[in-house]
Parts: sequence; structure tokens; C-alpha cells
Amino acid sequence: MLGHVRRWQQRHWRERSKAERVELYTVGTWQVTVWLFSLGWLLLPLLGGLDDRPAAVLLGTLLGIVATLQCAVAHRFTRPVLDHYLGRAELPPGAHRVPAVLLGLALALILALAVLGAGESMTVRLAVGACTLPFGMLYGLTVPVRVFLRRSALLTVLLVAAVGLADRDPVGLLATALMCAFSTAFPLLAGRCGAWTLHVLWEAEGRRELEARLAVAEERLRFGRDLHDVLGRNLSVISLKSELAVQLARRGRPEAVAQMVEVQRIARESQREVRDVVRGYREADLTVELAGAQGVLTAAGIACEVRAERAELPAEVRSALGWVVREATTNVLRHGDAAHCSVGLRSLPGCVVLTVENDGVAGSAPPPGGGGGSGLAGLRERLAAVDGTLEAGPAGAGRFRVRARVPLGQSPALDGERVSEVTT
Repeated sequence: MLGHVRRWQQRHWRERSKAERVELYTVGTWQVTVWLFSLGWLLLPLLGGLDDRPAAVLLGTLLGIVATLQCAVAHRFTRPVLDHYLGRAELPPGAHRVPAVLLGLALALILALAVLGAGESMTVRLAVGACTLPFGMLYGLTVPVRVFLRRSALLTVLLVAAVGLADRDPVGLLATALMCAFSTAFPLLAGRCGAWTLHVLWEAEGRRELEARLAVAEERLRFGRDLHDVLGRNLSVISLKSELAVQLARRGRPEAVAQMVEVQRIARESQREVRDVVRGYREADLTVELAGAQGVLTAAGIACEVRAERAELPAEVRSALGWVVREATTNVLRHGDAAHCSVGLRSLPGCVVLTVENDGVAGSAPPPGGGGGSGLAGLRERLAAVDGTLEAGPAGAGRFRVRARVPLGQSPALDGERVSEVTT
């Protein structure tokens, strides 16, 4: 059962994007930090720093309960407050009111302990920091920094004055001020800065998605322009010649037949040109795909190494291998968590071999059942058209390899030059 839960958690983590992983890690760190600091600075000192009087025990117990509620509320509101900071949602009701009420109760109990002298001086000072930190982690993300600093300074003065009335120890007053300063600085450095980093990360993620959509739109415009260039002139000629044929037919002129024959010829030529445009749009060029794979993987932060032997390959073989490069690169980006990827093209006696290998073995292969025009099943269909084969699977510790092999009637002509390009 434990192993099943662990595997589910790993799959759940690997299915997330890098930005989502960073955000999940950040939120979890904040939540754990609040519990560790608050309860570690409060419960442990209270166990050995309180008197045995019933009043001291009662106040200490109530303070521990309130501090636990503070941590639970901070844990509950961390995600909604972050969503509000990132502009995803409105601030939920109670995000300020409930933590403020609990903070007031906790400080009142701490002052009662100080007035009664029921606890050691350092125990009271640590309790001040433990109770103000959960509130600061939430409040620091919901108000401007200047407002947070100004109100934190006012709270520090009030706490130092209130605790100083019960304990005039200068060292104790300094410790109280330091605890309040820590409770102010930590939410800004750990909370606010972390949230700002997430904001920048999500903006970069959004820009990458926008660039991808713009690239698709640009490709559609290019395809539309190509079709317009091919069909525009021919359709205009067809329209004019058809109109001329109609006029000649109405006059009983035999030239109408010649004009319609010309229309038929232009229509067939247009059909052939459209097929050529569509074929060029659908086919993948191996050289372009190799360069594109290196550029895309490098932009995604994956070190890419391309080693390709220059060879004169048939057009259909280049197209099939280009699709292998494209699909394998897509799988590395979409399903894996690779840090390094290598692409190799080798010409062997009687065949050419393309290898794409990366260290993101957990998700480099597409999900089972991915067939049709994409996925490994689609690649096998394309390679089968040129009598090629495809192998995909783990290749050692933590690595995944896709290998395509296409037989050739004769060994391709090599110029003896090897291209090696490494990008980090």
C-alpha cells in the first residue's frame, strides 16, 4: 500500500510542468516553515519555561492551542493568498480577519504570562516571535511592502512597550524587538520574494506559450499565402476563360470548345500545384528538424548535442527521419524531465540509423495508445512506407532511446565530414 501511494505521488509530481513544480515546492516550504518555527519556538520553551502554578499551566495550554490554530489557519490560507498575489483569484473572506483575531488572542495570553511572571524571560520573547510569524506570512502577501513595514513597526513598538511594563530587563526588551524584526523580515524575504519569483516564472511560461501560438499562426498564414499564390492567378484565368467560353457558345462559335479545354488544363494544373503545396507542408525536412530540435530543447533548458553525418538520402527517407526527430523531441519536452539529449545520424553499410537519446526516462515515451498520426505508432507507419523500423525503450540507467533504422538500396554518398554541435 505504501509503495502504491509513493508511485502515485511520483506520477502526480512528474505530470506537472516545471512552473507548477516550483510553485508546489514553494507553497509546501512556506507551510512547513510556519509549523516548524511557530511550534518549535513556542511549545518546546513552554514545556520547560513555565511555573507549576495552575494559572501558568492554564495560560500556557491556551497559548499552545491558539498557536496551533494559527498554524492551521496559515496552512489553509497560504494557497488562496498566493493566488490573490498572482492575480488568479480574489482574496477569500476571513484571510485577514481570522488570523488577526488569533494573533490578538495569542499576544494577550503572552502579556498575561509576562504580567504574572509565570514564564521565563526568553520563553516569553520566543513566544512573541512564534505567534507573529504565521500572521506575517499571510499579511505580507496581501498588502504593499511599505504598508506592511509601517504596521509591523507600530506593532513592534506596542509589544516592546507592553512587555516592558511587566519586565524592565533591557536585554529582554531587545530580544522582544529582535523577535518582532525577524517576524517582519522573514515574510518579506522568504514569502514576498518567493511569490515575486513565481510571478516572474509564470510570466515567462505565458510568454513561451504565446510564442508557440504565434508560431502556429504564422505557419497558417504562410500556408494561406502559398495557396493564394498558387490558386489566385489560375482561378482568375479560369474565371475569364469560362466567361469567354460562355459568350462564344451563345454566339455559336466553335472556339468555345478550345477555351473550355484550356480551362480544364488550367484546373488540372492547379490541382497538381495544390497537391505539391500540401505535400511540402506535411513533409518534414531532416535538416530543418535537426536544427529545430536543438533550438527548441536548448530554449527549454535541455542541453542538446547533435551529431549528423552528411549523406545524400532519398527525399522520402529524409522526410520519414525528420518526423522521427520531430516526434522524439516533442516527447522529450512533453513527457520527460530530461537535462540532456543527444541526436545522432549515422550512415552504415546498406542503411541509415537515427538515434535520439535523453536522460528523462520517466516520461520520454508517449502514453500508451497514442497512435494515428502522432506517437510511436504513427512513426512506425511512416517508417514502414520506406521499409524502416523503430525501436523505443530504456537504454541504461535513467535513459530513454528512440532508434530508427531505414535500409538503403546502396550506401549513401558521404563527404567524409562530420558535423558536431553542442549547446549547453
